[in-house]
Amino acid sequence: MVKKLFWVGIGVGVGVLATRKVGSLRQNLGRDGLNRSVGRLADALAYSADAFRDGMHGREAELRTALGLDTAHTTGPSHRG
Repeated sequence: MVKKLFWVGIGVGVGVLATRKVGSLRQNLGRDGLNRSVGRLADALAYSADAFRDGMHGREAELRTALGLDTAHTTGPSHRG
């Protein structure tokens, strides 16, 4: 008898979890859920690109300083003809 109640309890728990999961999937697969997912992805990509750009500019500044290019910074290439 106790064994049957245990398995009934397990079945009810699995049923509740499955129902919640199906409900959340249904909500995420709708048009609004898809828009939210695409928006989150776009935000993450923009954040990554900004972080990459910041790191790139920082490293470029370090290299320019190390090579002494900041002191002789010109607006463009000088060609003597």
